[in-house]
Amino acid sequence: MELRHLRYFVRVAEELHFGRAAERLGMSQPPLSQQIRALEAELGVDLLERTSRRVSLTEAGALFLIEARKTLAQATHAIDVARRARHGELGELSIGFVPSVPFTTFVADALAAFRETYPAVRLNLAEMSRTQQIRDILAEELDIGFIRNFDRPPCPAEIEVSLLFREPLLVAMRRDNPLAALTRPLVIEDLREQPFVLYHPDVGVGFNEHLVWLCTQAGFTPYCVQEATGVTTLLGLVAAGMGITVITRSLAALQPTNIVFRPLENSEVMSGLWLIHRATLSSAARRFVDLLHEPAEAGMADEGFIRI
Repeated sequence: MELRHLRYFVRVAEELHFGRAAERLGMSQPPLSQQIRALEAELGVDLLERTSRRVSLTEAGALFLIEARKTLAQATHAIDVARRARHGELGELSIGFVPSVPFTTFVADALAAFRETYPAVRLNLAEMSRTQQIRDILAEELDIGFIRNFDRPPCPAEIEVSLLFREPLLVAMRRDNPLAALTRPLVIEDLREQPFVLYHPDVGVGFNEHLVWLCTQAGFTPYCVQEATGVTTLLGLVAAGMGITVITRSLAALQPTNIVFRPLENSEVMSGLWLIHRATLSSAARRFVDLLHEPAEAGMADEGFIRI
């Protein structure tokens, strides 16, 4: 049995007239009658009662009509699903990110635009370390990852890496910290005597190392008094007076109580946001990547980002 046989039967059942049904189907009447006979023979059931004056449905034919319509509707739906999936309009998209990424307006806007454009694509978002993102992408459990690094992050050859933009860093501190009274931008040397609150090594991969390198270049080693695994904990510890921290400019939008932000003046302290993924992407993932690479220089310039 083929779908066309069901379509033929449904049309005859709706018209209860072979001539009109054949006309609507764009075929002649004899082949249509032969196809309906062949369908009945295959089923072993009479679906229609035929006389010289009229055509009517048998009891079996009336029940078969209901199911035939359901089957045709499901087939149409299946075709639509396949076509929409091919165009990235259906399916799932798994995205990983390091803690600060959701606070970046550029990424948040891209996610919002994608959800609005492709509402049928399920987004699976997860905060995870750079190491975990790379591992999951290689295992094909993650489609796309967002990681931060000052230089190109080391990734296996199977993973494509692209720089989305760079943004400046700020020093976060309590309002009563003497550095908060300075009107000029801070330099690394100003942080020499300050206790630091930093990301846990699993989270701050690349970021912590670069900060230590900058401090070492200035002639000192940063004294870390506390580690945090998330942005809110990091800033909460700063607000509690545990120490200062260094964050990307986008995180200043959080505006925690008792914390002020001061720019850090140095051409080498521009944090990069990097996109990582496999070379072969699902249609939905490709749509999202294309969306990320659409020109957005005007809005990013307002936030101090430098688009690459």
